[in-house]
Formats: sequence, C-alpha cells, structure tokens
Amino acid sequence: MLCAIYKSKKKEGMYLYIAKRDDFSDLPSALREAFGTPAFVMLFNLAGQKTLINADNQEVMEQIKQNGFYLQMPSQDDWLFTIDKQRC
Repeated sequence: MLCAIYKSKKKEGMYLYIAKRDDFSDLPSALREAFGTPAFVMLFNLAGQKTLINADNQEVMEQIKQNGFYLQMPSQDDWLFTIDKQRC
C-alpha cells in the first residue's frame, strides 16, 4: 500500500500519512486547522521492505484503512527527567 507523507509547518515533528496524495477529504476540520498547510515529503510503500523510522508500517496501514489517515506526533522531550550525575 502506497501512502503520501506530509509534514506540518506549524509543529515540528508532526507528520500526516494519507492513502492518496493531496486527498485530505478524510481529515477532520479540527485536525486540518491544527496541522496547518501540509508540506509534501514523499510517497512510501508501507507493504515494502523498508520500515518507517518513528512509526510501525503495519499500524500506519491499519490506521489509514480505518480512519483515512495516520497522525504521527512529535516525540516528547523528557530532558526534565534526565539527571546529570556528575553535576549532583
């Protein structure tokens, strides 16, 4: 299954995966507004040999089939919980 991947210009690390390039008809209006104007990144074969870096190919495929899209949120920076033992 091919999917189109877009990045958000509003939120670093937020990516949107959809079944057809430039077809945003399945996206809720609130998501469209929060995501902003999508910037096309690439087409990707979810059934191919390559794997996505920050998402599971099978999960992305299932979410696209069920919801019409998959939204990848930016990873949370947990630096507040990191302790530098040399400074303590």
